[in-house]
Amino acid sequence: MLKFNQNMRYFFILGSNPSLSLAELALVFSNGRLSLIQKNIAILEIDYEIKADIIKKIGGVIKFGLIYDEISSLAVQDILKAIIFFKPEKIETKFRFGISFYGKSKINLKALGMEFKKLLKQSGLNSRWVISREPVLSSVVVEQNKLLTDKGVEIVMIEFNKKLFLGRTLAVQPFKELSFRDYGRPARDDRSGMLPPKLAQIIINLALPPSPCQGEGRGEVILDPFCGSGTILTEAALLGFKNIIGADISDKALKATKTNMAWIQANFQLSTFNFQLFHSDATQISKCLPSNSVDAVITEPYLGPQRGLHDINKIIKELEKLYSESLREFFKILKLTGRIVMIWPVFQGKYQSNFINPKLNDFTIINSIPASLQKNIFLKLTGRGTIIYGREGQKVWREIVILEKQKQRF
Repeated sequence: MLKFNQNMRYFFILGSNPSLSLAELALVFSNGRLSLIQKNIAILEIDYEIKADIIKKIGGVIKFGLIYDEISSLAVQDILKAIIFFKPEKIETKFRFGISFYGKSKINLKALGMEFKKLLKQSGLNSRWVISREPVLSSVVVEQNKLLTDKGVEIVMIEFNKKLFLGRTLAVQPFKELSFRDYGRPARDDRSGMLPPKLAQIIINLALPPSPCQGEGRGEVILDPFCGSGTILTEAALLGFKNIIGADISDKALKATKTNMAWIQANFQLSTFNFQLFHSDATQISKCLPSNSVDAVITEPYLGPQRGLHDINKIIKELEKLYSESLREFFKILKLTGRIVMIWPVFQGKYQSNFINPKLNDFTIINSIPASLQKNIFLKLTGRGTIIYGREGQKVWREIVILEKQKQRF
């Protein structure tokens, strides 16, 4: 059973891959205490206030909010007495409210909504109840109906262990901005496959998580040696990194990266940052950069062919050679305290998943899930402590691999 002290409690509604989302949260809020109470809901207990705009720096969270109370009853009248807290003292316009219930028990949401609306009217407040066909309001509905402003509220009820946590949503994932960054960028390569911006955000945070109290400027040096069209680099710029390095063996990729970096800087009014781009094979990257100069290598390398019939064993052998040689180079340029977050392909066969096993070359794989949560029934980790990202029907899934120099272990 969960026990809480007087610290602030927040709920986080996680994205499509809860294991990956939780790993990101665990690093971003490393000084808090996380619990995974449902498949896609985490509770964070922490001793300071979290601002709503942190959600723009976290790729794996759909919505988050503050928990104000918990009750032991699921009866409508008992819930109504508790959510009176969300009634505004005074408002000149019509007050909008929505109710989302995350749980398996049966609660008469229609009756609850009508009773809350009646209560507001008795207090002299006009209101509009925002509803949807599902017991949970989507981020789009919450945003478009202004439930995050002082003119509205999304009341969130989360069932756990025969109790209800009652909270208010503070922010939702910036879906419009994410879509614009994904589909609006001028240089796209759909055929080769493109990393979604929110996944790029997640893997950056797995390497160098932001502090909720941190300013916009980040001095760490990050490198993407397989930069492609530059998604990781553009997302790093948006996260405030001031020393960004990209490299690729493809002239087409370098041109696309330059185009997209200029576009992101112009559209989001980013301040000046130090950006370098090298035409280099990843297996030769140490010729371009000084030893021990990079804080993090964050990259999605070539994952093999995405379409058609191919000899999987041959592809795996070729990729293992490429990744092994690349890791040897990364060791030279990475600081002793540095970290690599690298995506490896998982080839989905008819009867099994085919993983690759490059030589780690003095690196060790890190499990970013806190030890206290690693046995949680909702989490899915591989035998080597990595997380798989993909969807049904994809032939090539992504394995998120975090590596550190073994010297850190001594």
